[in-house]
Amino acid sequence: MAKSSSDRTTPDLFAQEKRPGRPRTNLLPRQEQLKFNKRNQVKRDREKGLKRIEFKVPAELYQQLSKAAEQAQLTRSAYLEQVLTRVLIK
Repeated sequence: MAKSSSDRTTPDLFAQEKRPGRPRTNLLPRQEQLKFNKRNQVKRDREKGLKRIEFKVPAELYQQLSKAAEQAQLTRSAYLEQVLTRVLIK
């Protein structure tokens, strides 16, 4: 019997063949994984005593913040924390 690449009825012929893509390591669907990870992140932040602040800024200011954070070799979040600390705690 000849092996046809489209024949998937005989798995023993394809046992050594690598399947494309990454193997599934988590049984939960992706959306459930995201919810679970976010819940754990919020829990970790709460334990560290961190509070979330969210605000909107114009695109120009956003670009300036990103550039300044990059020059300081910090994340934008860490850079904003540093600036706020410097301004509020003199």
